Amino acid sequence: MSGAVTLRPYTPADEDAAIELWRRTWQQHFPHLDFNARVDWWRERWRQELVPVANIVVAETNGVLTGFVTVDTKTMYLDQIVVAPEYWGSDIALQLLDEAKRLSPRGLDLLVNKNNARAIRFYEKHGFVYAGEDKNPVSGIAVNRMEWRNS
Repeated sequence: MSGAVTLRPYTPADEDAAIELWRRTWQQHFPHLDFNARVDWWRERWRQELVPVANIVVAETNGVLTGFVTVDTKTMYLDQIVVAPEYWGSDIALQLLDEAKRLSPRGLDLLVNKNNARAIRFYEKHGFVYAGEDKNPVSGIAVNRMEWRNS
């Protein structure tokens, strides 16, 4: 898949596309879990926990939402980078990460599943360091805390 990527601020009209992209992407990454059953939970979390506090930037390719990043600039917490599976390996994730760094120039903190070696390598390649172990507050799954500080 190709085409120019455009980054822009999230608008409420993007909600359905963003939630479907989240569902589709996570289902691809974790096929043993039923993310269809989690859409209502995710929509509630999106509306109550992310949209009110996070800067959300979406990536569009040929007018289609192909990724997004959510970052709370007050806490420096990067909650989500999601890229459509058909764009994995493109530079969309890097563009979204660079935008998160621009929005939160002091630094970024995130949690990443310990078994997500691809994501861990991506973050390390782009300046994040291991900052300890934790557990996902929702799933209880072991995660790495990672941080990036602007030096």
